[in-house]
Parts: sequence; structure tokens; C-alpha cells
Amino acid sequence: MTKNELHSTKKRKRPRNHHKPPINDGDEHEVPSASAAKRRKSKDPSSISNSSSFLDKMRARLSGGHFRMINEKLYTCTGKEALDYFQEDPSLFNLYHAGYKMQMSNWPEKPVNVIIKWLKNQSPSLVVADFGCGDALIAKSVKNTVFSLDLVSNDPKVIACDMSNAPIVSSSVDVAVFCLSLMGTNYQSYIEEANRVLKPGGWLLIAEVKSRFDPNNGGADPEKFSKAISELGFNSVKQDFSNKMFILFYFTKKDKQNSKKKETEWPMLKPCLYKRR
Repeated sequence: MTKNELHSTKKRKRPRNHHKPPINDGDEHEVPSASAAKRRKSKDPSSISNSSSFLDKMRARLSGGHFRMINEKLYTCTGKEALDYFQEDPSLFNLYHAGYKMQMSNWPEKPVNVIIKWLKNQSPSLVVADFGCGDALIAKSVKNTVFSLDLVSNDPKVIACDMSNAPIVSSSVDVAVFCLSLMGTNYQSYIEEANRVLKPGGWLLIAEVKSRFDPNNGGADPEKFSKAISELGFNSVKQDFSNKMFILFYFTKKDKQNSKKKETEWPMLKPCLYKRR
């Protein structure tokens, strides 16, 4: 190569282009775009897991809020009003019982299981009326004939009705059960209905949240409650305070009813309302 040619080559320079975009040639070291990084981040399993966990918590809080609202409604209205309330929107009944089951899951012992155990020790020929049966666990657990009553029926074996007006023949039942179901402001009419359907000598079992019978905190005096039921036509057999969460009352219907009943003074039962979390 001559000196002139060498001199000419040195003068040639490659054109510079500082603004040329990078070429995507599939190089593994290519710098990803911001949108691509965002897409990859959104597919991160930990990110999806955190999002799902957050949504689950929000759903639980919303469900809990609805349960508290319905629960308060049931404790502060009559049975007829509660029946109308659920007939307008039966889905609220399912929502309530989902929340109820969640609350019961925290109890070390459930009153319905105590009642089921008691029934299994009795004759299977006894006819039972379960007032406010919920998921009808008593009927599913014993051999007895059970009339399962509640405000809404999602089961053909459950009778939907106002518990103060049960479609059961008078003096045809051996055991009447109220398991956490004396919720209406007219609860005494439910007990009067139980008295109507019970045979003489029949059993009345009532399980209720213990705080409802704590006079020191606004609850009813359990002795006044028992006295009112006795005046209706029952003998008080036992009051079981052994459980931390609930109290169980056992009564039997008197063989002879007093035709001249005086006006019974029913104590007000404290509503069992749940605090907001």
C-alpha cells in the first residue's frame, strides 16, 4: 500500500449515530423494555400470592360486616319481620349462616352437639321439634323423627315458617329445642308455641349464649327467665352453667295446665351483637 493510500484510509471514519435504537437481535444480554419488565413482574408468583391474600382478607371483612348487620337485625326485630326480611332476599340467609358457622368454629364446644348427645341417650321414638334448626344438624344426627323449623328452607326436610306459628299439630311433640335461636324481640311467643306443640311431660331444651343471662352486664336474670317459663306451664329440671360460652336450660311440660294463667313477666334477653374488628 502506497503512502497516499495509507493516508487516505486514516482519514476515513465510520459515521456516528448516537440516536440509533438498539436492534433486537435476540441477544440474551439485551436490556428489557420497561413494559416487558412490568409484565414479568406482574407474573411473579409472590406478587400473585400477595394479591390473592389481600383479596381473601377483603372478602372476609365484607362477609363479616354483612353477618354482623344481619345478626343485629334478627336480634332487634320480631319473628314475622325476620321472615319477611329473608323472603325478600333468601341469599341473606345463606350469608348469615356462613358467618354463624365461622363464629361457631371458635367455640371449644357447640351446644347443638350437647343436645344431640342428650337425645341419643333418650328413646329414638321421641318426636323432636327443632326451632331455628339452621343446617338441621340434629335431624341429620339422630334416629328420631325431627321437625326442623327455620325462617328459610334450602332443604326439603326443613320447614320455613315464623317460629311463633309452626305448622305442627298441638300436643304431638316429645322434645322442643331452641339452640341459640331465641333471637326475636317476641321470643316468648316462640316458647308459647313450643308449649302448644309439646305433649304433657315433654321436654323443652334451651341453649343460649351465656352473656345474655349475665345481669351484671345487662343480661337477663336466669332465675327470672326460668320463673317465666314455669308460669307458662313447665317444671324447671336443670340449669347447666358448666360451659364457658353457653347456658343450657332443661324443662318438662306439666301434665296439668293452669287454665287461669296470670300475665307472665318475661325478662328482656340481651341481644348477642358482635363488635366490629
